[in-house]
Amino acid sequence: MKVILFSALLAAAVFAVPVEERVNGENGWFVPKDDGSLEWMDTKRAEELMLRSSSVEGRSNDVTFYLYTKDNPTEGKEIRAEKASVDDSHFNKNHGTRFVIHGWKGRYTDSMNKKITKAWLSRGDYNVIVVNWARAISVEYATSVMAVPGAGAKVGEMIKYLHEHHDMSLDTLEVIGHSLGSHVAGYAGKTVGDKRVHTIIGLDPAMPLFSYDQPNKRLSTEDAFYVESIQTNGGRLGFLKPIGKGAFYPNGGKTQPGCSSTDNSCSHQRSVTYYVEAVTQDNFGTIKCKDYEAAVAKECGSTYSSVRMGADTNAYMVEGDFYVPVNDKAPFGKIE
Repeated sequence: MKVILFSALLAAAVFAVPVEERVNGENGWFVPKDDGSLEWMDTKRAEELMLRSSSVEGRSNDVTFYLYTKDNPTEGKEIRAEKASVDDSHFNKNHGTRFVIHGWKGRYTDSMNKKITKAWLSRGDYNVIVVNWARAISVEYATSVMAVPGAGAKVGEMIKYLHEHHDMSLDTLEVIGHSLGSHVAGYAGKTVGDKRVHTIIGLDPAMPLFSYDQPNKRLSTEDAFYVESIQTNGGRLGFLKPIGKGAFYPNGGKTQPGCSSTDNSCSHQRSVTYYVEAVTQDNFGTIKCKDYEAAVAKECGSTYSSVRMGADTNAYMVEGDFYVPVNDKAPFGKIE
């Protein structure tokens, strides 16, 4: 009965704004469906839906955490906010920590998490903690959005626990999220508060049902000491306007070379692919732009800056919008 009622609410939210007046991210959104298609939902209907559906879907906000280190690089050890659990793992307070958060329809065993984990462990000794919030996610994108604040709060609580009880450094902490996971990372930063999380990396932060003018309800620059966004499907599945203090626009940020202009998922996932390559090869040269419109239009000149997309030194030197030239196949990064 609950699912039927929610589906009825969703159906009623679809067609209120005439086709010729629809502006994605402004007066509504093209919301992804389970089959990969997009369905229009106007802003007013979306707000009503989000308020009403909270009483419709009795979703669990279960969030679990799996630790990977050089001692257990392929088999994650589930850890809980309990002394015995962490003590019984390979967690090492002397090593930097990376939290990795999947997006809609994801789970902790996804290739995204494996690739990011492998990339960081190839760099040295790290605590890589993969977040699994799959149980909080619904087949409906809209109800999954509603699970984001709760999931982010649980990640933030785990960060605070490890910092307060196991001396995990916040100064070497990075939280990496893809799509909806970017906003989970944002809420984690908000939960920890005072920009104490050092770095958040948003990999094509999801735009549908999030508003640029409501930073308190999405990943924003205030959620960490430094927030970086890698925007690859802007205006569709991801934000086009800059989300991070450092905003990077590979190929202008809308579609990616080697992906069809209609294959939003391909361009959306490229943010993960690029990030993994950036961590392992540090080979994404960038061109500083006067604003994000210039980055999208690819009108930033041809002079490379000293900034590399995804570099872990960016927190201390980067602010603004950057155009990122990319290849259509690996290696994707270009350097001068």
